[in-house]
Amino acid sequence: MTDRIEADYLVETAENPAKAVEVMAGEQSSGTFVSVPGEDNEGVRLARARVERLEVVGEAERPSLPGATPGRPVLARATLSWPLSNLGPSLPNLLATVAGNLFELRAFSGLKLLDLRLPRQFGRHNPGPGFGIEGTRRMAGVDSGPIIGTIIKPSVGLSPGETADLVRVLVEAGIDFIKDDELQADGPHCPFDDRVRAVMRVIRDHADRTGKRVMFAFNLTGEVDEMRARHDLVEAEGGTCVMASMHSVGLAGMLALRRHARLPIHAHRNGWGAMGRHPNHGISYVAWSRMWRLAGADHLHVNGLANKFCEPDDSVVASARSILTPLWDDAPMLAMPVFSSGQTIRQAAGTWAALGTDDLIHAAGGGILAHPKGPRAGVESFREAWAAAKAGEDIGARARRSPVLADALEAYK
Repeated sequence: MTDRIEADYLVETAENPAKAVEVMAGEQSSGTFVSVPGEDNEGVRLARARVERLEVVGEAERPSLPGATPGRPVLARATLSWPLSNLGPSLPNLLATVAGNLFELRAFSGLKLLDLRLPRQFGRHNPGPGFGIEGTRRMAGVDSGPIIGTIIKPSVGLSPGETADLVRVLVEAGIDFIKDDELQADGPHCPFDDRVRAVMRVIRDHADRTGKRVMFAFNLTGEVDEMRARHDLVEAEGGTCVMASMHSVGLAGMLALRRHARLPIHAHRNGWGAMGRHPNHGISYVAWSRMWRLAGADHLHVNGLANKFCEPDDSVVASARSILTPLWDDAPMLAMPVFSSGQTIRQAAGTWAALGTDDLIHAAGGGILAHPKGPRAGVESFREAWAAAKAGEDIGARARRSPVLADALEAYK
């Protein structure tokens, strides 16, 4: 299929599912609630969305959301398609098409966008990741193994100087990657410009002494002109990464940033839970992240195994695998998955087993900083845990000859 957009959905409806999905197709293309003159002309017929597949897969115990047609709903998987000519390869208009008013239709007590397949024109029109996996490894100076990272939370009240002091501890501990907290971009107690200059002095000094320039993802989330200016400051100071909150800046904001940026973009997914948490309603991260890869995200958060949030491991793994799967054979547009949220040395083996690759950022806060022997031992224990995982070695056996790993196992039970 080269000229049609396809979207897969899980639908929950108490109505005849075949009729309900036809209503959905009409709502998201050429349909109206009453017949109108000209609706059967050839142009309108060509613009209509089509129901490509429909399969009833079960029943729901009760409606997931209020306001729908009364009755016990069935669950069905449906695939709809649209001609590319309806909207062109526009990401903002793609979102309106595949995830617009359909969520409000009375026929459905639940409806979830599961996945997307897009014509190749989307890859030609949209920038995609500027750096992806290979470029990120090059900029971070990490040729192999996972990129071990952590987070600094200036949002808890750290000044630019205090932030830089903590960065000094982390870079001396051997960390590869540090990111700003998503809650802090340009707050009054830690202004963006002052934070960048203070942090980059530490990173440059460390690079001059050791040859290793740690990647720091500065949170530049803001209006488009602000983000461009903040990116340019990071670049001028020798920085190697910027960060934006996807839900906050929107697809148009990410596109504008990517077309301007000369650094990798670390895309934080905060806010996705409002769209993806319900199993029968919203947008899956697999579908959502495809749009953000096209918009230019180089790194995409996927949560983490045994995380502190509500997302189950199979969902996390599906998200990471999708980000590492080519969009097209001749244009992979791969992004680097970011594992975070309550991560310790104990998730390394499961993450490696699930993905079979270490092309990822494995970020831990307490899992590094709370190591009983300090941050350097925390970083080293992570590397030891990943080495054991890749070698197929039990982590307990590895710990018998690695004191820092043994200490970590005891600390993170």
